[in-house]
Amino acid sequence: MTSATDPSTALTPFPDHTQLPESDGTFVKNFQEHPQSILLTDLIKPILQKRHPDGQYCIGQDSGIYWRITDPPEKGAEAPDWFYVGNVPPTLDGQTRRSYVLWREFIAPLIALEFVSGDGSEERDKTPWKGKFWIYEQVIRPPFYGIYEVNKASVEVYELIGGQYQLLTANERGHYAINPLGVELGIWQGQYYNIELPWLRWWDLQGNLLLTGEERADRLTAQLRSLGIEPEV
Repeated sequence: MTSATDPSTALTPFPDHTQLPESDGTFVKNFQEHPQSILLTDLIKPILQKRHPDGQYCIGQDSGIYWRITDPPEKGAEAPDWFYVGNVPPTLDGQTRRSYVLWREFIAPLIALEFVSGDGSEERDKTPWKGKFWIYEQVIRPPFYGIYEVNKASVEVYELIGGQYQLLTANERGHYAINPLGVELGIWQGQYYNIELPWLRWWDLQGNLLLTGEERADRLTAQLRSLGIEPEV
């Protein structure tokens, strides 16, 4: 006689996001990482809404991407600080995503970004089956991979060309073109979340800084006041 199992808890040979841990028990490394992720998402949201009028995309912020089955399961995941995947639903069966499971979705993120907290060696580690760089390049395979170091006010951007990541050269503005999204990625020195830092931000391909919702509202207020119109509060 076979014993009954609960399908909501029993691991199948190919588990989905509800059956895999959503965290490996670690925590965000510093106070800058969370607002940095929010900034990137806020800036690019209007671009993605135009690109996906049906709303079929998702953004991960320090969320796991499962790429192989291991014991314990969380050892088979990488958690980019920020990533974007197009043409996938933002929820699954009406549930908030707990993680992104490659063997269930098959679509790689278009771009994955890592924010360096240590010396950067972890993000550049090419050790087979272990190093972050190797896993992104050989398994997860986002067409663009970025390594952002706030302490050096720098970002490196790699593009997957011929099956290997090639380090891109910055343009005349010091930015890196992410052509499939119609944006550039670079460093902006300024204040965000009451912190003055070299933040990672998006520009359009003409070099115009993409604005946050608050910045857009402030610009509109200034324009109205220049016309002698006092905005309603």
